[in-house]
Amino acid sequence: MSVLSVVRRIVLLLAVPALLVAAWWVATANSTDFFWPPLSQILGTFDDTWLGGRFTNDVLPSLARLLTGYVLALVLGVGLGVAIGSVRVLRALLEPVLEFFRAIPSPVLVPILMLFAGIGSGMKILVIVSGCVWPILLNTVEGVRALDEVLRDTARCYRLRPHSRLVHLVLRGASPQIAAGARQALSIGIILMVISEMFAASNGVGFTIIQFQRSFSIPQMWSGIILLGLIGIALSVVFQLVEAWVLRWYTGLRRSQREG
Repeated sequence: MSVLSVVRRIVLLLAVPALLVAAWWVATANSTDFFWPPLSQILGTFDDTWLGGRFTNDVLPSLARLLTGYVLALVLGVGLGVAIGSVRVLRALLEPVLEFFRAIPSPVLVPILMLFAGIGSGMKILVIVSGCVWPILLNTVEGVRALDEVLRDTARCYRLRPHSRLVHLVLRGASPQIAAGARQALSIGIILMVISEMFAASNGVGFTIIQFQRSFSIPQMWSGIILLGLIGIALSVVFQLVEAWVLRWYTGLRRSQREG
């Protein structure tokens, strides 16, 4: 890839965000609305609000809960998805139950989870798991079901060990759809991280934003919303890098098919 193409790609990626920020800056430059302060005032409060003690007391605990819940959902979703997708009888038995629980919005479960898990970090992690597991689970099931039967028969003929068949055939073949489900789950996890911290919490980004709103610290509240957007962008970039590394065989195969 040439330097010119890299520069062009960066410009295309940054063009729309830069235009949106510029439009926000101009639209609020002379704002006297208490609830819609100038962007310059919001950005002026960002460092003092989030880069001091609140970074360790609120931001890091939120990210830790998000990461823990997301990893648990990933392990649970992939494990159950592989089992359900591989066993036809199990899929037929569990499909109605899965569709029922998938239709229940995760925020509705917060009061119920509070009864069983209390109001600590465990409840917040469970809320994240309860929402993130479904796109991973369902995409894993579909990915396993879509595996080529010829490849299955070949693995059976060569008498591959169960572990080798699982790693090199099932997980590898279903990995593009697993990645698609994991990508959806990440955005859901960020939303649920904030929602779970709005219920009986004592720290976290969501808790702090609500406290700013209740105390009418509007610039600080807006700075928290901007922080959530930046967290989302950073996690998306990290996910894309990991996805590109894990699926490098798949992208190389697709590229060779296009060139051929």
